[in-house]
Amino acid sequence: MKRILVAGIGNIFLGDDAFGVEVVRRLAGCSLPEGVRVVDFGIRGLDLAYALMEDYAAVILVDASPRGRAPGTLYEIEPDEPVNGATAAVDPHAAAPHQVLGLVRSMGGTLPPVRVVGCEPRTRPDDEPRMGLSPEVEGAVEPAIALVQDVIQELLHA
Repeated sequence: MKRILVAGIGNIFLGDDAFGVEVVRRLAGCSLPEGVRVVDFGIRGLDLAYALMEDYAAVILVDASPRGRAPGTLYEIEPDEPVNGATAAVDPHAAAPHQVLGLVRSMGGTLPPVRVVGCEPRTRPDDEPRMGLSPEVEGAVEPAIALVQDVIQELLHA
């Protein structure tokens, strides 16, 4: 049985940065294949790094991913190997995927295949703190759940 980790990343106090947290919260209520573990890591980058060092066949990170498109745009990203700009330093109040992946490598860990399901945010972490997703990002949550489920099926049958 393949084990897959679906990890939600984000800060619920920073608007659209909570995208990954909201997706995994809702995904946890769905029927998922055996061996799929869904976890809200929030801003706990170190916890995520240690989880990535467990015996998973693949990992799906769900996060707000600013890439210059319209708010609510979904992305499926396969991080470069090695992750560009990755460092071993992890902010204890953030869980930036490239930093977490770099930390795993610096600790001698070997990463399984990693996919990122990201959403273009409308609000940015440097905006005024606020809870709740923008309407565009809220509208992307259900399609993101479907995308994560598709990626799970693809990874299970790879």
